[in-house]
Amino acid sequence: MEELDIVVDLPVICTRGMIVFPNHEISLDVGRDFSLKAIEKGVNEFDENIVFISQINPLDENTDFEHVYHFGTLCKVKRRIKRDNHGTIKLTVEGQKRVEILNLDEKDGCLFAKTRYLEDIEGEKTEEIALVRKVSEQMQSMNKNLQMFPREVFSNLSQGMSASALADTIGQYINVELQTKQKILAECDINKRLLLVLGSMEEEKVINELEEKINLKVKESIDENQKEYYLREKLRAIKEELGDTPNKEDDADAIREELNNHPYPDYIKEKIEEELRRYDMMPSASSEANVVRSYIDWVMKTPWYQETEDVQDINEVEKVLNEDHFGLEKPKERIVEHLAVKQMTQSLNAPIICLVGPPGVGKTSISKSIARALGRKFVKASLGGVKDEAEIRGHRRTYLGSMPGRIIQSMKKAGVINPVFLLDEIDKMSSDYKGDPTSAMLEVLDPEQNQFFSDNYLEEPYDLSKVLFIATANDLGSIPEPLRDRLEIIEISSYTEQEKLEIAKRHLLKKERELHGLKEGQLHIPDETMMYVIRHYTREAGVRQLERLVAQICRKSVLKILKQGDLELTVQVSDLEDYLGKAPFEHTKKLDKPQIGVVTGMAYTQYGGDILPIEVNHFNGSGKFIITGQLGDVMKESASIALDYMKANREKYGLQNIAFDKEDIHIHVPEGAVKKDGPSAGVSLTTAILSAFSNRPVRDDVAMTGEITLRGQVLPIGGLKEKSISAHRSGIRKIIIPKDNAKDIDDIPKSVQADLDIVLADHIDTVLEHALIK
Repeated sequence: MEELDIVVDLPVICTRGMIVFPNHEISLDVGRDFSLKAIEKGVNEFDENIVFISQINPLDENTDFEHVYHFGTLCKVKRRIKRDNHGTIKLTVEGQKRVEILNLDEKDGCLFAKTRYLEDIEGEKTEEIALVRKVSEQMQSMNKNLQMFPREVFSNLSQGMSASALADTIGQYINVELQTKQKILAECDINKRLLLVLGSMEEEKVINELEEKINLKVKESIDENQKEYYLREKLRAIKEELGDTPNKEDDADAIREELNNHPYPDYIKEKIEEELRRYDMMPSASSEANVVRSYIDWVMKTPWYQETEDVQDINEVEKVLNEDHFGLEKPKERIVEHLAVKQMTQSLNAPIICLVGPPGVGKTSISKSIARALGRKFVKASLGGVKDEAEIRGHRRTYLGSMPGRIIQSMKKAGVINPVFLLDEIDKMSSDYKGDPTSAMLEVLDPEQNQFFSDNYLEEPYDLSKVLFIATANDLGSIPEPLRDRLEIIEISSYTEQEKLEIAKRHLLKKERELHGLKEGQLHIPDETMMYVIRHYTREAGVRQLERLVAQICRKSVLKILKQGDLELTVQVSDLEDYLGKAPFEHTKKLDKPQIGVVTGMAYTQYGGDILPIEVNHFNGSGKFIITGQLGDVMKESASIALDYMKANREKYGLQNIAFDKEDIHIHVPEGAVKKDGPSAGVSLTTAILSAFSNRPVRDDVAMTGEITLRGQVLPIGGLKEKSISAHRSGIRKIIIPKDNAKDIDDIPKSVQADLDIVLADHIDTVLEHALIK
């Protein structure tokens, strides 16, 4: 190696992963402070000369002597372009000659190197010619496929490029590792440098040929399905770059982590693991993967172990229930009993309670109060109009758009395994060709079965035994017998007028005042006014219409206050026409005086109770039996029984001279537009028929209820509480009821009992004795 004994201090720029070869021009961005300072020094003080050396590790920030290569290139600065707002310079330099770095120092804010210039060493000429020819051929061969070298390289080659320049040109352009390029730069012997270049080219050629073979194999193996898969994978990758979808592997890992970190049942963990293995094998964008992913979501988000603690203080539970509701003693008592037994035994399956009663009596609202009192979550499923069994049990996963049934959907919404679950309008379910949902409810509501409830979508048993189910219904008769057998029936009858008054005072008026922005002192509704509204503006079992009327009074009051200034309004009975219009209802009043053939019966309607005058008349004819007043089949049968009983016992009641076959009998119940039916009018019809034929008046202050047999026995009836209250309200002072209803007398409010003379009758003779005037 011939060396020039010239050692000079020159400014240095350390490059990352890039080498400049002699006689080649290159452009690069320079941004590090010491490199910018080196450019300034080189241009101003060293005739635009700078030494370029490469860092051994491009990612390392350390640039001391041990961390850089010791052979580099002396370069001449050609152009400098400052980039706006970046603090960097685009620098173009041309390599001049090889140099060796003897040491590296930092001074004046940049790196300086003691630099020795190196010259080429020529080898044996014949070997050099052979190597140049070989390298040239290899260049031509590689450039056909890869377009690796620029055109000017080949034009220079045809004009007689030197061997040294040829080796440096290939070193500059060939795509090999930094370490290999550095060896080519450090080699001063031209022939050895050509051998290094030739070896690098052969290695690059082998790699390129191998890549071409692989690409060809891949291309040949792609059929239509693989092409679709490839496109879908490409689409997924694009979506991931846009942030549209999560990474599938990360998604599965997150599910597994959640599964392991929470106490899911073992059979659920196994099921999810099985589904995840299937999910991992599927293309992300396939429809099957979406089905599996949806299934995993449903199973993971359905509660399996989450549970809320019940409020343990029985007195606190009672307090909350009484705060929210006036009356409804039976459901409140049943819930407190359930909690007491649970505390005593520390384990109890939740009961299946069914609240049966007319609309508006508070079945749904008491269910919410029970949840609040127990400190449980509350969910509701409305079953009115449900015809499809899949609504309860869910669809199988084989169907498009399948999902769990309403039970599992509501449990997911609750988020715990022990909510208060309201099954609203359970009597409104019906059947069609898709199955019988009432039969599907048997498994839900059977305490012996519901700990293994099977949903078609989940495919795994689900424990419903800790759920406090509360069903509601308007008509017990509409619930199929097998389903009714699973329910603990609590009947909620209509409210009495006194109960409605208390509810309005304690809850409705307060609620509506707050909703309408009224302060307590701004609006007063005395008890007398509220009772008049109840009696003459509503006819309902519950309090929904009453609530609407109170809201109407509040609206009118707000308008008056805003128009006339800050007033304190007290609504009197005489003011009600201004607030609510004319009273639409007038309860049936008792008869003014005793009359022949007219009996006061007691009726039980969906709005509560009422009295029902029944009229009988007879006249000469051909034995016709005429019934008018929209009577149902049961009441028509009762009329036939009553008439036949009188015919059979004509001598006993002094009717032996009556020729029934020559008398037309007309039975009429007023308010003909209103349908009437029910098994409680037999005694009233019998009494009216006897009164008409015997010309004995019926007392005007007596009302009666009960069914009759062909032998004159009086059978028990329902709705005694409502019937008694309506009779008392209408001015009746004596009621005749079946003897078997004696057990129901305690249900009648004490204030009503005190004003009524209650007669118990087991035979029609007792009824006639108290009803007919002698």
